Amino acid sequence: CPADGSGRRTFELSMRPRLDKLGIFKAAPDDLTASEIERFVRLDIDPDSITWKRVTDTNDRYLRGVSVGTSPSEVNKKTGESLGRESGFAITVASEIMAVLALATDLSDLRARLGRMIACTSCAGEPLTADDFGITGALTVLMMDALMPTTMQTLEGTPALVHCGPFANIAHGNSSVVADRLALKLVGPQGYVLTEAGFGSDMGGEKFFNIKCLYSKLRPSCAVLVCTVRALKLHSNEAPPVVPGAALAAEYREERLGLVAKGAANMLAHIQNVRKHGVQVVVAINRFHTDTDAEVETVARVAREGGAFDAVAADHFAKGGAGAVELGRAVMAACAATSPREFRHVYDAKAQGVKDKIETIVREVYGGAGAKYSPAAEARIARYEADPALRSLPICMSKTQYSLSDDPKALGAPSGFTVTVKDAYVSAGAGFIVVSLGTISFIPGLPVKPAYYKIDVDLSSGSPRVVGLS
Repeated sequence: CPADGSGRRTFELSMRPRLDKLGIFKAAPDDLTASEIERFVRLDIDPDSITWKRVTDTNDRYLRGVSVGTSPSEVNKKTGESLGRESGFAITVASEIMAVLALATDLSDLRARLGRMIACTSCAGEPLTADDFGITGALTVLMMDALMPTTMQTLEGTPALVHCGPFANIAHGNSSVVADRLALKLVGPQGYVLTEAGFGSDMGGEKFFNIKCLYSKLRPSCAVLVCTVRALKLHSNEAPPVVPGAALAAEYREERLGLVAKGAANMLAHIQNVRKHGVQVVVAINRFHTDTDAEVETVARVAREGGAFDAVAADHFAKGGAGAVELGRAVMAACAATSPREFRHVYDAKAQGVKDKIETIVREVYGGAGAKYSPAAEARIARYEADPALRSLPICMSKTQYSLSDDPKALGAPSGFTVTVKDAYVSAGAGFIVVSLGTISFIPGLPVKPAYYKIDVDLSSGSPRVVGLS
């Protein structure tokens, strides 16, 4: 803290949180003792504990693991030892900052959440946060404009707020609290707001109910569960696998009522997951041109018999808004038939322990029997259990989106299985404990035939025209 023009030395506002954390309540740097200065300025970072990753929006698989700090200039000034280490990149939406932005309720809450983010620990095992590094103010300035949702519209003029995109298989997988609250104000008490939860009821759905609703205090009236005839055939475990880039097998293109009925077990599990939270379910059958009326009716009948308020074929991809009119009416009827007061969380975040919450999700949402833990997960969870602030956080399960279990090949509605908890870490800013049930890539790769093969500039008509973006 250099002296100002009048010779006075003062603490910057961004330094106050660390001073408060250390119990140093002094007005000026000159008031600190030598011991207090040492405690304040020396973070004593354990390099092996650094979990914070750089991010990019490029699907570059080679950035999943990288060496950083290998320049001769990056050395310990006292020992000359290299500060190089192994690290990696993540895609932008996998950053904790994205989850923080999505769960923040206002600018003050955004700043507080950013300040709590943990980047590493000290050699003594003390968590080191953005507040400790003195960067919270700068982070907030960078993100404050991003807290405002982007107002857009559909091709038919329906207003839409596009805001945030945390991964549902890594983070909580929902759009922002701010966008939901803004939309509710815009539509008024008689209006309707549709907000998205990524993947299925076991992924973005469960986290919507037990993380987002916990912090936003908002209560849903209805959930729309989207399914397709093709997906249910896959979940029958009797149809050939779907291979990206390859033509669909005949089973997916031709009527197969037996496959649909058997695969509907997966849909029924999702319906029950939503109903356990006290929320009505409307099944939207996203129709393909190869689906027969008998197949669609089979899905609708099984869904209604299995606890759905209604099930409706949706042709919006082919017909636009006109193809979703009946779906809209079903959703309005479901909202009128229920009360948000019926909503409930599947676990009590504050009262239950970390393992108890994990195993409640496994039993009540996934349909499993319980969980086993790696030594690394056992050690981390024991530390979290001993800290009341961390013990009371909700759980954010990180697992495959392809199955209700932690095995991507276990299709349909598996039961009685035991999931393996491989690791756990705290997203203290977002406000949840991430529990990893497998190896999740933080940077996706490209498919067999990437989209860039279709993108080009057509010069045949005289003026350049971009093609291949849709």
